Amino acid sequence: MMEELLPWFSLKSVPGIGNLLFKRLIDRFQSPERVFSAPEKDLVQINGLSQQLVSSIKRYTVSKQVYEELNQVAKKKYKIIPLTDIDYPPLLRQIPDPPPFLYVYGNLSNTLKNIAVVGSRNATGYGISTTKKLCSDLAALNMTVVSGMARGIDTAAHEGALAGKGKTIAVLGSGLENIYPAENRKLFHRISESGAVISEFSLMAEPDARNFPVRNRIISGISLGTVVVEATKKSGSLITARLAAEQNREVFAVPGSIQSFKSIGTHTLIKEGAKLVEHAQDVMEELAHQIQLDNLENPEGQNQPVQQAPSLTTDEFRVLNALDPYPVHIDNLARKISMKSSKLSSILLHLELKGIVQQSPGKLFSLESK
Repeated sequence: MMEELLPWFSLKSVPGIGNLLFKRLIDRFQSPERVFSAPEKDLVQINGLSQQLVSSIKRYTVSKQVYEELNQVAKKKYKIIPLTDIDYPPLLRQIPDPPPFLYVYGNLSNTLKNIAVVGSRNATGYGISTTKKLCSDLAALNMTVVSGMARGIDTAAHEGALAGKGKTIAVLGSGLENIYPAENRKLFHRISESGAVISEFSLMAEPDARNFPVRNRIISGISLGTVVVEATKKSGSLITARLAAEQNREVFAVPGSIQSFKSIGTHTLIKEGAKLVEHAQDVMEELAHQIQLDNLENPEGQNQPVQQAPSLTTDEFRVLNALDPYPVHIDNLARKISMKSSKLSSILLHLELKGIVQQSPGKLFSLESK
């Protein structure tokens, strides 16, 4: 396997070949091996590939560092998923400058129902609790929560998804062998058990400031939409939201206190047209037309199955939002949402048939555990 990956690492190591040019080369020649063996007259036809770069490709020899990196990947049992691999996220492949390959710890398959949730590192108690609840509910609805494993909102997003017994994906701004922040080491391993931690940076890459805006395009690019929970006027989360908009993805924002400077960024997004999010169903309603597709065709023309999200009515969303993984009696639920027991019983039956609510003995109901 490592031998098959050698050309990918080699082409990435050619000075001057960035992600944009790499994508153009793969689109044209299908594989790094064919790039290296292509005639110069064919290479120079690629937009942005100068004669000097063509010469660099032709003169390139595999460096010692490339072999060392691949050996370390094998030793640590990480995965490398190149652009043409079936498990490479189809949504990420659609952006102009996708990473040529991803370092993966965990399982990255079935990435078509991703929602990014990001926000302030110095989050308020409101931001943390709101994020955990939102992400737990999204996970219970079969969405995969994507975030950056930073302090604050990012950490709460991952923890909320795990609490909802769902999958979550962390995108690092450093290498997999350089976990940042260090206190999230346990979270790093927990995420990998059902989801994945990914990075485009070499294993020992430092969490340099310049890496994070680059990392943010993956968070938005791998997702159907991005939810910003708390953000100051100059927050990095706003970069992720801007990238999501540029990638033709949905942008959402959770409102906060008008007296909190940490909500200025989210309120600005709402003023600019981001969908206001109070509950998980606000996200689901906006994405319903995408996540109910039978198939999403990727750029290679391959169809990958998408697990259909059940079509839900407003009342069904209302009931779902009042449920959690812990069973509640139907009478208590009826009082909580001010709904007649007869109507509620019918809705719960439909939700049970759709596989997203489960009934326990004694008329107790809870979200279906994944």
